[in-house]
Amino acid sequence: MAKLRKGDLVEVIAGRSKGEKGRILRRVGTDYVVVEGVNIQKRHIKPGARQSLPQGGVLDRPGKIHVSNVRFWSDSLGRGVRLGFKSVEGGETPSGEESAQVRQGRRTSKVRIARGRGTSGEEVK
Repeated sequence: MAKLRKGDLVEVIAGRSKGEKGRILRRVGTDYVVVEGVNIQKRHIKPGARQSLPQGGVLDRPGKIHVSNVRFWSDSLGRGVRLGFKSVEGGETPSGEESAQVRQGRRTSKVRIARGRGTSGEEVK
């Protein structure tokens, strides 16, 4: 089960883009993520190779970055936090189900992220 998911706001904690924040656009395998605006790479396109760019040119696109180099960003705390999983029962579940698993800040339980059907993936107070 992945702790970081598509759409999460993350902060880069290592590498040349250290300190930058962005949303996860997609996961690449189990160990890499693509974050918008981070690790921008140049891609050279030959003329006629793409219908959207018939004259060719140079494209800037985000490259993949290892998940160990990013940390979930908590807007409520204003800093990056490590995530873990917690099983909740009864009325505490954000989706209203009997039991669910929630992503939660490891050192502080103030950050809880809903997971599963009927949840938006946003922080739960």
